[in-house]
Amino acid sequence: MALGLYSLIEAVLLCLNAVCVLHEERFLAKIGWGSDQRGFGEQPGMKTQALNLIRSIRTVMRIPLIGINIVVIALKLVFG
Repeated sequence: MALGLYSLIEAVLLCLNAVCVLHEERFLAKIGWGSDQRGFGEQPGMKTQALNLIRSIRTVMRIPLIGINIVVIALKLVFG
């Protein structure tokens, strides 16, 4: 299997789907990555920045991912 542009796009799509599926209370809190409160004026750590990235991806990409997934599934059904 050659690494082409379609394979790369499909891999990015799968990673975005994986990030969007993560549930904060059920999964992330169990491994210690739940939402934590920090003081005012403190610099956010790596964990807080990663959680903010996950929340941002989940918020921004929810609706476009539905359409992109439908297109990819249709292409897989048609072209194999």
